[in-house]
Amino acid sequence: MLFAPDTEEALQFIVDLANTTATASRSGADELTTLAELDALLLTYSGRKDRDQAELRAVRETRDLLRAVWTLDRDDAVEAVNRMLREARAVPYLTRHDGSDWHIHATEPDAPLAERIRVEAAMALIDVIRMDETGRLRVCDADDCDGLFIDLSRNGSRRFCSVRCGNRVNMTAFRARKAEKQ
Repeated sequence: MLFAPDTEEALQFIVDLANTTATASRSGADELTTLAELDALLLTYSGRKDRDQAELRAVRETRDLLRAVWTLDRDDAVEAVNRMLREARAVPYLTRHDGSDWHIHATEPDAPLAERIRVEAAMALIDVIRMDETGRLRVCDADDCDGLFIDLSRNGSRRFCSVRCGNRVNMTAFRARKAEKQ
């Protein structure tokens, strides 16, 4: 395991949130346009949920921010992470709830949802930055996809957000090579 389980879980949530954009989703449509879609994304997310259009807009803005931070170099990511924590006036504390053992939160459960998402993402990104592993935060190499993923492979060589994208690119390359031979 490259990162602590809670860090990997938070990073995977960033990926899941970020990949709801039309250019990264499996459907090819924005998959975060309704309150029902937001609820589905947040099934295991605890704390305050207002379930209104303002919250949906704020989470969509957070999605865009996290997509941008994902691709920053290490020093620029530090700046962005520090800004997210500063704007939320984040104060880390230990807590346990919902059957989980002690873990860190940096915002209160009644803080706005988008703020909690930004702060939890920032806390996970701190681990990535401290370990000098920002290069493992990747964007899919497929020309027609900008899906995000975490490269947790041993040698850090993963190139695609999904097997589907990898197969599609490999099939296109195969067909191109085959056409050249004819």
